[in-house]
Amino acid sequence: MRGIELRDARVHYGPLEALHGLTLAAPAAALTVLLGRNGSGRTTTLRALAGTVALTAGAVVLDGRDVTHRPAHARAADGVCLVPDRQAVFASLTVAENLELSGAGGLARALDAYPELRPLLARRAGTLSGGEQRMLALSRALLPDTRVILADEPTQGMAPSVAARTYQLLAGTGACVVLAEQRLPSALRAGAGRAAVVHALRRGAVVFSGEPGEVSPARPRDAPE
Repeated sequence: MRGIELRDARVHYGPLEALHGLTLAAPAAALTVLLGRNGSGRTTTLRALAGTVALTAGAVVLDGRDVTHRPAHARAADGVCLVPDRQAVFASLTVAENLELSGAGGLARALDAYPELRPLLARRAGTLSGGEQRMLALSRALLPDTRVILADEPTQGMAPSVAARTYQLLAGTGACVVLAEQRLPSALRAGAGRAAVVHALRRGAVVFSGEPGEVSPARPRDAPE
């Protein structure tokens, strides 16, 4: 399968087991959405896929290849990009300097995606609002050589119109995209130009998998209809 997978994954933080034999496949052809409350295992799942936390059992498979023992920097070199929910930018660098780290063409692509960043290029990234920092962090992920985008609450702090554009940008990229959300975004429920698969997590395990239309906005965030 082209995409990224966890197979029977277990993760421990000291004596606490955060993922309990979790198996989850994120195909490149669809947007994969991980739903759940804080503590459900969403963030740990993303970090396990990126390699920033180690598995205590199980495997991570990228495009059919076992990468369980490849460190995070090696997975990043393979095109796996993690956008965490906080500290996702280099706060002491300017916006322009952050974008220059993306390599040739990174600045132009970022400004095409988020023209709101143009007047902020000389500002230090740490002085930006939460939504502006999310734009900056995500723009660095929207590059042609990115194979997998792992984004934790990608539109947190964004204006609704910018959030809707962000989901369209993520749907339009050729990368495999995995999003961690507390609630199913309305843009994905309505369809953002790419099929979506929803996995609801509770206490480190998948309790539901299905299509966006099967998830009721009136019910708890980690439960299906």
